[in-house]
Amino acid sequence: MTNHSEPAGITGEAKITLRTAGELAEALPYLLGFRPDDSVVLVALHQGRFGGRVRLGIPERPEDWLSVAQQMARCLIGECERRDGRPDSIVAFLCQDAADPGTASAQRVMERLRPLAQLLRTACGSLDVPVTEALCLSGGRYWSYCCPRPDCCPPEGSAIVAGGTSVMAATAAYAGIRVRASVQEVRARLAPLETALVADQTRALDAAAMELVPRIFAGVPREEVEAETLDLAQRLMRRLADAPCVEEAPDADLKDDELVAHDEAAALILGLQDRVTRDRAAEWMEGVEAPSALRLWRALARRCVGPYGEHAAAPLTLAGWVAWSLGDTTEADQALEMALTVDPRYKFAELLNAARAEGVDAEPVRRALRGKRAERGTMEAADPVGDAGPVVAVTPGGAVDPGVSRAARGLEAALRRRGERRQRAGTRPARAGARAPRRPTGHRRAGRQRSRGEG
Repeated sequence: MTNHSEPAGITGEAKITLRTAGELAEALPYLLGFRPDDSVVLVALHQGRFGGRVRLGIPERPEDWLSVAQQMARCLIGECERRDGRPDSIVAFLCQDAADPGTASAQRVMERLRPLAQLLRTACGSLDVPVTEALCLSGGRYWSYCCPRPDCCPPEGSAIVAGGTSVMAATAAYAGIRVRASVQEVRARLAPLETALVADQTRALDAAAMELVPRIFAGVPREEVEAETLDLAQRLMRRLADAPCVEEAPDADLKDDELVAHDEAAALILGLQDRVTRDRAAEWMEGVEAPSALRLWRALARRCVGPYGEHAAAPLTLAGWVAWSLGDTTEADQALEMALTVDPRYKFAELLNAARAEGVDAEPVRRALRGKRAERGTMEAADPVGDAGPVVAVTPGGAVDPGVSRAARGLEAALRRRGERRQRAGTRPARAGARAPRRPTGHRRAGRQRSRGEG
Protein backbone atom coordinates (compact mmCIF):
# COMPACT_ATOMS: atom_id res chain seq x y z
CA MET A 1 0.00 0.00 0.00
CA THR A 2 1.33 3.39 -0.93
CA ASN A 3 0.93 5.77 1.98
CA HIS A 4 1.96 9.43 1.85
CA SER A 5 1.07 12.71 3.44
CA GLU A 6 2.64 15.24 1.08
CA PRO A 7 1.29 16.30 -2.32
CA ALA A 8 3.42 14.65 -4.98
CA GLY A 9 5.94 16.94 -6.54
CA ILE A 10 4.42 20.21 -5.34
CA THR A 11 6.83 23.09 -4.90
CA GLY A 12 6.31 26.67 -3.83
CA GLU A 13 3.04 28.12 -2.59
CA ALA A 14 0.75 27.53 -5.57
CA LYS A 15 -2.84 26.90 -4.40
CA ILE A 16 -6.06 26.00 -6.13
CA THR A 17 -9.60 25.51 -4.85
CA LEU A 18 -11.50 22.41 -6.02
CA ARG A 19 -15.27 22.72 -5.82
CA THR A 20 -16.79 20.00 -8.02
CA ALA A 21 -16.49 16.25 -8.51
CA GLY A 22 -15.00 16.88 -11.95
CA GLU A 23 -12.25 19.04 -10.49
CA LEU A 24 -11.48 16.34 -7.92
CA ALA A 25 -11.29 13.72 -10.67
CA GLU A 26 -8.91 15.89 -12.66
CA ALA A 27 -6.76 16.63 -9.59
CA LEU A 28 -6.04 13.00 -8.65
CA PRO A 29 -3.02 12.47 -10.95
CA TYR A 30 -1.47 15.68 -9.63
CA LEU A 31 -1.90 14.46 -6.05
CA LEU A 32 -0.23 11.12 -6.79
CA GLY A 33 2.29 12.15 -9.43
CA PHE A 34 0.96 9.60 -11.94
CA ARG A 35 -2.32 8.48 -13.48
CA PRO A 36 -3.58 5.54 -11.43
CA ASP A 37 -5.23 2.49 -12.93
CA ASP A 38 -6.70 -0.54 -11.18
CA SER A 39 -6.40 1.42 -7.94
CA VAL A 40 -8.39 2.41 -4.90
CA VAL A 41 -7.22 5.76 -3.54
CA LEU A 42 -8.34 7.38 -0.28
CA VAL A 43 -7.39 11.02 0.36
CA ALA A 44 -7.86 12.67 3.75
CA LEU A 45 -9.10 16.23 4.13
CA HIS A 46 -8.11 18.50 7.02
CA GLN A 47 -10.11 21.74 7.16
CA GLY A 48 -10.52 21.66 3.40
CA ARG A 49 -6.85 20.83 2.66
CA PHE A 50 -5.54 17.57 1.28
CA GLY A 51 -3.67 15.44 3.79
CA GLY A 52 -2.59 11.81 3.85
CA ARG A 53 -3.48 9.37 1.11
CA VAL A 54 -3.33 5.63 0.58
CA ARG A 55 -3.46 3.64 -2.65
CA LEU A 56 -4.01 -0.06 -3.21
CA GLY A 57 -4.68 -2.22 -6.22
CA ILE A 58 -8.31 -3.23 -6.68
CA PRO A 59 -8.64 -6.88 -5.62
CA GLU A 60 -9.88 -9.13 -8.40
CA ARG A 61 -12.16 -11.09 -6.06
CA PRO A 62 -15.14 -9.17 -4.62
CA GLU A 63 -14.99 -11.33 -1.50
CA ASP A 64 -11.72 -9.54 -0.65
CA TRP A 65 -13.26 -6.06 -0.88
CA LEU A 66 -14.52 -5.86 2.70
CA SER A 67 -11.15 -6.60 4.31
CA VAL A 68 -9.38 -4.24 1.91
CA ALA A 69 -11.82 -1.41 2.67
CA GLN A 70 -11.37 -1.88 6.41
CA GLN A 71 -7.59 -2.11 6.09
CA MET A 72 -7.33 1.06 4.01
CA ALA A 73 -9.61 3.02 6.34
CA ARG A 74 -7.62 2.01 9.43
CA CYS A 75 -4.30 2.70 7.72
CA LEU A 76 -5.21 6.19 6.48
CA ILE A 77 -7.01 7.41 9.57
CA GLY A 78 -4.45 5.94 11.97
CA GLU A 79 -1.55 7.49 10.05
CA CYS A 80 -3.29 10.86 9.87
CA GLU A 81 -3.89 10.82 13.63
CA ARG A 82 -0.19 10.20 14.25
CA ARG A 83 0.90 13.00 11.93
CA ASP A 84 -1.68 15.73 11.42
CA GLY A 85 -4.60 14.81 13.66
CA ARG A 86 -7.86 13.14 12.83
CA PRO A 87 -9.10 14.04 9.33
CA ASP A 88 -12.42 15.81 8.90
CA SER A 89 -13.47 13.70 5.92
CA ILE A 90 -12.19 11.46 3.14
CA VAL A 91 -12.51 11.42 -0.65
CA ALA A 92 -12.46 7.97 -2.29
CA PHE A 93 -11.43 7.24 -5.89
CA LEU A 94 -11.93 3.93 -7.71
CA CYS A 95 -9.87 3.93 -10.91
CA GLN A 96 -10.17 1.15 -13.48
CA ASP A 97 -10.39 1.20 -17.27
CA ALA A 98 -12.55 -1.28 -19.14
CA ALA A 99 -10.98 -3.87 -21.40
CA ASP A 100 -13.12 -2.53 -24.26
CA PRO A 101 -13.21 1.21 -24.96
CA GLY A 102 -16.46 3.11 -24.87
CA THR A 103 -18.82 4.77 -22.44
CA ALA A 104 -21.00 1.67 -22.03
CA SER A 105 -18.03 -0.47 -20.99
CA ALA A 106 -16.84 2.19 -18.54
CA GLN A 107 -20.34 2.41 -17.09
CA ARG A 108 -20.32 -1.35 -16.47
CA VAL A 109 -17.02 -0.95 -14.60
CA MET A 110 -18.61 1.75 -12.47
CA GLU A 111 -21.57 -0.46 -11.58
CA ARG A 112 -19.36 -3.44 -10.82
CA LEU A 113 -17.29 -1.36 -8.37
CA ARG A 114 -20.30 0.24 -6.67
CA PRO A 115 -20.31 -2.31 -3.78
CA LEU A 116 -16.62 -1.58 -3.14
CA ALA A 117 -17.37 2.15 -2.94
CA GLN A 118 -20.11 1.45 -0.40
CA LEU A 119 -17.77 -0.74 1.67
CA LEU A 120 -15.20 2.07 1.73
CA ARG A 121 -17.84 4.56 2.90
CA THR A 122 -19.00 2.17 5.62
CA ALA A 123 -15.46 1.34 6.77
CA CYS A 124 -14.49 5.00 7.12
CA GLY A 125 -17.81 5.90 8.70
CA SER A 126 -17.36 3.18 11.33
CA LEU A 127 -14.23 5.07 12.40
CA ASP A 128 -16.23 8.32 12.61
CA VAL A 129 -14.71 9.88 9.51
CA PRO A 130 -17.24 10.37 6.67
CA VAL A 131 -16.53 9.82 2.99
CA THR A 132 -17.88 13.05 1.50
CA GLU A 133 -17.26 12.00 -2.12
CA ALA A 134 -16.63 8.68 -3.83
CA LEU A 135 -15.76 8.78 -7.51
CA CYS A 136 -15.26 6.13 -10.17
CA LEU A 137 -12.79 7.06 -12.93
CA SER A 138 -12.95 4.91 -16.03
CA GLY A 139 -12.40 5.47 -19.74
CA GLY A 140 -11.77 9.20 -19.38
CA ARG A 141 -15.08 9.70 -17.55
CA TYR A 142 -16.14 9.97 -13.91
CA TRP A 143 -19.19 9.04 -11.86
CA SER A 144 -20.11 10.03 -8.31
CA TYR A 145 -21.38 7.31 -6.00
CA CYS A 146 -22.62 9.99 -3.60
CA CYS A 147 -24.68 12.22 -5.87
CA PRO A 148 -28.15 10.87 -6.83
CA ARG A 149 -29.08 13.76 -9.15
CA PRO A 150 -28.99 12.81 -12.86
CA ASP A 151 -28.88 16.48 -13.88
CA CYS A 152 -25.59 16.81 -11.94
CA CYS A 153 -24.16 13.32 -12.36
CA PRO A 154 -25.72 11.67 -15.44
CA PRO A 155 -25.85 7.86 -15.74
CA GLU A 156 -23.42 7.91 -18.67
CA GLY A 157 -20.88 9.81 -16.57
CA SER A 158 -19.09 13.05 -17.30
CA ALA A 159 -15.90 13.59 -19.24
CA ILE A 160 -12.74 14.36 -17.30
CA VAL A 161 -11.14 17.55 -18.57
CA ALA A 162 -8.31 16.76 -20.98
CA GLY A 163 -4.87 17.13 -19.47
CA GLY A 164 -3.15 20.46 -19.95
CA THR A 165 -6.30 22.45 -20.76
CA SER A 166 -7.59 23.51 -17.35
CA VAL A 167 -6.78 25.84 -14.49
CA MET A 168 -5.61 22.80 -12.52
CA ALA A 169 -3.13 21.84 -15.24
CA ALA A 170 -1.84 25.40 -15.53
CA THR A 171 -1.40 25.70 -11.77
CA ALA A 172 0.36 22.34 -11.61
CA ALA A 173 2.74 23.38 -14.38
CA TYR A 174 3.49 26.61 -12.54
CA ALA A 175 4.12 24.68 -9.32
CA GLY A 176 6.50 22.29 -11.07
CA ILE A 177 4.31 19.19 -10.77
CA ARG A 178 5.04 16.47 -13.30
CA VAL A 179 2.40 13.81 -13.93
CA ARG A 180 3.56 10.52 -15.38
CA ALA A 181 1.33 8.34 -17.47
CA SER A 182 1.29 5.55 -14.89
CA VAL A 183 3.27 3.67 -12.27
CA GLN A 184 4.27 1.31 -15.07
CA GLU A 185 6.15 4.18 -16.72
CA VAL A 186 8.15 4.72 -13.54
CA ARG A 187 8.92 1.03 -13.09
CA ALA A 188 9.86 0.57 -16.74
CA ARG A 189 12.78 2.96 -16.24
CA LEU A 190 14.16 0.67 -13.53
CA ALA A 191 13.27 -2.79 -14.83
CA PRO A 192 15.86 -5.16 -16.36
CA LEU A 193 16.40 -4.85 -20.08
CA GLU A 194 14.53 -7.24 -22.36
CA THR A 195 16.42 -6.54 -25.56
CA ALA A 196 19.21 -8.10 -27.58
CA LEU A 197 21.65 -6.43 -25.16
CA VAL A 198 20.81 -8.95 -22.41
CA ALA A 199 23.18 -11.65 -23.65
CA ASP A 200 26.11 -9.23 -23.99
CA GLN A 201 25.45 -7.72 -20.57
CA THR A 202 25.26 -11.16 -18.94
CA ARG A 203 28.62 -12.11 -20.45
CA ALA A 204 30.10 -8.85 -19.20
CA LEU A 205 28.81 -9.54 -15.69
CA ASP A 206 30.24 -13.06 -15.79
CA ALA A 207 33.61 -11.71 -16.89
CA ALA A 208 33.61 -8.99 -14.22
CA ALA A 209 32.81 -11.54 -11.51
CA MET A 210 35.58 -13.85 -12.70
CA GLU A 211 38.01 -10.95 -12.54
CA LEU A 212 36.88 -9.56 -9.19
CA VAL A 213 36.51 -12.68 -7.05
CA PRO A 214 40.12 -13.90 -7.49
CA ARG A 215 41.32 -10.43 -6.53
CA ILE A 216 39.31 -10.60 -3.31
CA PHE A 217 40.64 -14.06 -2.49
CA ALA A 218 44.16 -12.81 -3.22
CA GLY A 219 43.76 -10.20 -0.47
CA VAL A 220 43.29 -7.04 -2.51
CA PRO A 221 42.20 -4.36 0.00
CA ARG A 222 38.53 -3.51 -0.04
CA GLU A 223 39.45 0.17 -0.27
CA GLU A 224 41.18 -0.41 -3.58
CA VAL A 225 38.07 -1.94 -5.14
CA GLU A 226 35.97 0.85 -3.61
CA ALA A 227 38.19 3.54 -5.10
CA GLU A 228 38.04 1.93 -8.55
CA THR A 229 34.26 1.64 -8.37
CA LEU A 230 33.69 5.22 -7.27
CA ASP A 231 36.16 6.61 -9.79
CA LEU A 232 34.35 4.78 -12.60
CA ALA A 233 30.97 5.98 -11.31
CA GLN A 234 32.13 9.60 -11.30
CA ARG A 235 33.48 9.33 -14.82
CA LEU A 236 30.16 7.92 -16.04
CA MET A 237 28.21 10.60 -14.20
CA ARG A 238 30.25 13.28 -15.96
CA ARG A 239 29.67 11.52 -19.28
CA LEU A 240 25.91 11.46 -18.71
CA ALA A 241 25.86 15.08 -17.54
CA ASP A 242 27.74 16.23 -20.64
CA ALA A 243 25.39 14.41 -23.05
CA PRO A 244 22.67 16.45 -24.81
CA CYS A 245 19.42 16.58 -22.87
CA VAL A 246 16.58 14.28 -24.03
CA GLU A 247 13.13 15.08 -22.65
CA GLU A 248 11.04 11.92 -23.21
CA ALA A 249 11.79 9.19 -20.67
CA PRO A 250 12.10 6.19 -23.06
CA ASP A 251 14.40 8.10 -25.41
CA ALA A 252 16.44 9.49 -22.51
CA ASP A 253 16.94 6.02 -21.01
CA LEU A 254 17.89 4.57 -24.38
CA LYS A 255 20.50 7.31 -24.80
CA ASP A 256 21.88 6.66 -21.31
CA ASP A 257 22.13 2.94 -22.08
CA GLU A 258 24.20 3.77 -25.15
CA LEU A 259 26.57 5.88 -23.04
CA VAL A 260 27.33 3.11 -20.52
CA ALA A 261 29.34 0.18 -21.89
CA HIS A 262 28.58 -3.39 -20.83
CA ASP A 263 31.89 -3.86 -19.02
CA GLU A 264 31.53 -0.50 -17.23
CA ALA A 265 28.03 -1.38 -16.04
CA ALA A 266 29.20 -4.82 -14.90
CA ALA A 267 32.12 -3.44 -12.89
CA LEU A 268 29.88 -0.89 -11.17
CA ILE A 269 27.10 -3.36 -10.40
CA LEU A 270 29.52 -5.74 -8.70
CA GLY A 271 31.41 -2.96 -6.95
CA LEU A 272 28.22 -1.57 -5.43
CA GLN A 273 27.45 -4.89 -3.74
CA ASP A 274 29.81 -3.70 -1.01
CA ARG A 275 27.59 -1.54 1.17
CA VAL A 276 30.36 0.78 2.34
CA THR A 277 31.03 1.59 -1.32
CA ARG A 278 27.29 1.97 -1.83
CA ASP A 279 27.11 4.45 1.07
CA ARG A 280 29.87 6.49 -0.53
CA ALA A 281 27.85 6.52 -3.75
CA ALA A 282 24.74 7.58 -1.81
CA GLU A 283 26.50 10.85 -0.97
CA TRP A 284 25.74 12.08 -4.50
CA MET A 285 22.18 12.94 -3.50
CA GLU A 286 21.94 16.71 -3.97
CA GLY A 287 23.26 19.60 -6.00
CA VAL A 288 24.60 19.16 -9.51
CA GLU A 289 25.65 15.55 -8.83
CA ALA A 290 22.19 14.19 -8.04
CA PRO A 291 20.48 14.21 -11.48
CA SER A 292 23.33 12.40 -13.23
CA ALA A 293 23.67 9.99 -10.29
CA LEU A 294 19.97 9.12 -10.58
CA ARG A 295 20.38 8.49 -14.30
CA LEU A 296 23.35 6.22 -13.63
CA TRP A 297 21.54 4.18 -10.93
CA ARG A 298 18.59 3.70 -13.26
CA ALA A 299 20.88 2.53 -16.04
CA LEU A 300 22.63 0.06 -13.71
CA ALA A 301 19.31 -1.30 -12.44
CA ARG A 302 18.31 -1.98 -16.04
CA ARG A 303 21.58 -3.88 -16.59
CA CYS A 304 20.96 -6.38 -13.75
CA VAL A 305 19.74 -9.01 -16.16
CA GLY A 306 19.38 -12.76 -16.16
CA PRO A 307 20.88 -14.50 -13.13
CA TYR A 308 22.12 -11.15 -11.79
CA GLY A 309 18.64 -9.86 -10.98
CA GLU A 310 19.31 -9.82 -7.24
CA HIS A 311 22.26 -7.49 -7.74
CA ALA A 312 19.73 -4.77 -8.67
CA ALA A 313 18.97 -4.16 -4.97
CA ALA A 314 21.92 -1.77 -4.68
CA PRO A 315 21.29 0.47 -7.73
CA LEU A 316 17.51 0.37 -7.14
CA THR A 317 17.98 1.50 -3.54
CA LEU A 318 20.35 4.26 -4.64
CA ALA A 319 17.84 5.37 -7.28
CA GLY A 320 15.08 5.40 -4.67
CA TRP A 321 17.19 7.36 -2.22
CA VAL A 322 18.29 10.01 -4.74
CA ALA A 323 14.75 10.35 -6.11
CA TRP A 324 13.45 10.90 -2.56
CA SER A 325 16.22 13.40 -1.83
CA LEU A 326 15.24 15.29 -5.00
CA GLY A 327 11.57 15.30 -3.98
CA ASP A 328 10.27 12.66 -6.41
CA THR A 329 8.42 10.47 -3.94
CA THR A 330 6.65 8.47 -6.66
CA GLU A 331 9.86 7.13 -8.16
CA ALA A 332 11.38 6.74 -4.70
CA ASP A 333 8.58 4.45 -3.54
CA GLN A 334 8.57 2.36 -6.71
CA ALA A 335 12.36 1.94 -6.71
CA LEU A 336 12.41 0.87 -3.05
CA GLU A 337 9.53 -1.54 -3.61
CA MET A 338 11.43 -3.09 -6.53
CA ALA A 339 14.63 -3.31 -4.45
CA LEU A 340 12.81 -5.18 -1.69
CA THR A 341 11.21 -7.46 -4.26
CA VAL A 342 14.58 -8.64 -5.56
CA ASP A 343 16.08 -8.78 -2.04
CA PRO A 344 13.59 -8.49 0.86
CA ARG A 345 16.46 -8.38 3.41
CA TYR A 346 18.34 -5.46 1.87
CA LYS A 347 18.63 -3.29 4.97
CA PHE A 348 19.21 0.13 3.44
CA ALA A 349 16.12 -0.26 1.23
CA GLU A 350 14.19 -1.61 4.20
CA LEU A 351 15.07 1.40 6.34
CA LEU A 352 14.35 3.89 3.57
CA ASN A 353 11.02 2.18 2.98
CA ALA A 354 10.16 2.39 6.68
CA ALA A 355 11.19 6.04 6.78
CA ARG A 356 8.94 6.83 3.82
CA ALA A 357 6.04 4.99 5.50
CA GLU A 358 6.60 6.89 8.75
CA GLY A 359 6.77 10.26 7.02
CA VAL A 360 10.38 10.89 8.07
CA ASP A 361 12.05 13.77 6.26
CA ALA A 362 15.01 12.96 4.00
CA GLU A 363 17.22 15.57 5.67
CA PRO A 364 18.51 13.36 8.55
CA VAL A 365 19.91 10.92 6.00
CA ARG A 366 21.43 13.72 3.95
CA ARG A 367 22.95 15.17 7.11
CA ALA A 368 24.49 11.81 8.06
CA LEU A 369 25.99 11.38 4.60
CA ARG A 370 27.30 14.95 4.53
CA GLY A 371 28.94 14.32 7.90
CA LYS A 372 30.61 11.19 6.64
CA ARG A 373 31.90 13.04 3.58
CA ALA A 374 33.23 15.92 5.68
CA GLU A 375 34.84 13.53 8.16
CA ARG A 376 36.60 11.69 5.38
CA GLY A 377 37.77 14.97 3.85
CA THR A 378 39.23 16.06 7.21
CA MET A 379 41.13 12.81 7.61
CA GLU A 380 42.45 12.97 4.04
CA ALA A 381 43.65 16.54 4.63
CA ALA A 382 45.43 15.48 7.81
CA ASP A 383 46.95 12.41 6.16
CA PRO A 384 47.39 13.18 2.44
CA VAL A 385 49.38 10.01 1.74
CA GLY A 386 46.58 7.85 3.08
CA ASP A 387 48.46 6.11 5.92
CA ALA A 388 45.61 6.63 8.38
CA GLY A 389 43.53 3.89 6.81
CA PRO A 390 39.79 3.87 6.27
CA VAL A 391 37.32 5.70 8.45
CA VAL A 392 35.65 3.24 10.81
CA ALA A 393 32.87 3.45 13.38
CA VAL A 394 33.15 2.53 17.04
CA THR A 395 30.27 0.69 18.68
CA PRO A 396 29.00 1.70 22.16
CA GLY A 397 30.91 -1.24 23.62
CA GLY A 398 34.13 0.11 22.18
CA ALA A 399 34.69 -2.45 19.42
CA VAL A 400 35.59 -1.17 15.98
CA ASP A 401 32.91 -1.95 13.40
CA PRO A 402 34.03 -1.11 9.85
CA GLY A 403 30.69 -2.22 8.42
CA VAL A 404 28.27 0.13 10.16
CA SER A 405 26.37 2.16 7.59
CA ARG A 406 26.26 5.87 8.38
CA ALA A 407 23.17 6.22 6.23
CA ALA A 408 21.46 3.38 8.09
CA ARG A 409 22.34 4.93 11.45
CA GLY A 410 20.85 8.24 10.34
CA LEU A 411 17.63 6.54 9.34
CA GLU A 412 17.39 4.52 12.53
CA ALA A 413 17.97 7.64 14.62
CA ALA A 414 15.27 9.52 12.71
CA LEU A 415 12.80 6.70 13.21
CA ARG A 416 13.61 6.51 16.93
CA ARG A 417 13.04 10.24 17.27
CA ARG A 418 9.53 9.73 15.95
CA GLY A 419 8.93 7.27 18.77
CA GLU A 420 8.26 4.40 16.40
CA ARG A 421 9.93 1.04 16.26
CA ARG A 422 11.97 0.45 13.13
CA GLN A 423 9.70 -1.42 10.75
CA ARG A 424 10.52 -4.24 8.42
CA ALA A 425 9.19 -3.80 4.91
CA GLY A 426 6.89 -6.77 5.36
CA THR A 427 4.83 -4.96 8.00
CA ARG A 428 3.39 -2.59 5.41
CA PRO A 429 0.17 -3.84 3.81
CA ALA A 430 0.86 -5.67 0.57
CA ARG A 431 -0.69 -4.69 -2.73
CA ALA A 432 -3.97 -6.58 -3.05
CA GLY A 433 -4.04 -9.13 -5.82
CA ALA A 434 -0.26 -9.22 -6.15
CA ARG A 435 2.14 -11.84 -4.96
CA ALA A 436 4.30 -10.93 -2.02
CA PRO A 437 7.93 -10.06 -2.82
CA ARG A 438 10.01 -13.18 -3.03
CA ARG A 439 13.66 -13.90 -3.53
CA PRO A 440 14.43 -14.99 -7.11
CA THR A 441 15.15 -18.67 -7.47
CA GLY A 442 18.50 -20.01 -8.48
CA HIS A 443 21.98 -19.83 -7.01
CA ARG A 444 23.63 -16.57 -6.10
CA ARG A 445 26.37 -15.82 -8.56
CA ALA A 446 29.98 -15.14 -7.72
CA GLY A 447 30.61 -11.47 -7.19
CA ARG A 448 27.69 -10.99 -4.79
CA GLN A 449 29.80 -9.96 -1.79
CA ARG A 450 27.34 -10.42 1.02
CA SER A 451 30.19 -11.34 3.34
CA ARG A 452 31.09 -7.66 3.34
CA GLY A 453 27.92 -6.84 5.23
CA GLU A 454 24.20 -6.99 4.60
CA GLY A 455 22.31 -4.01 3.15
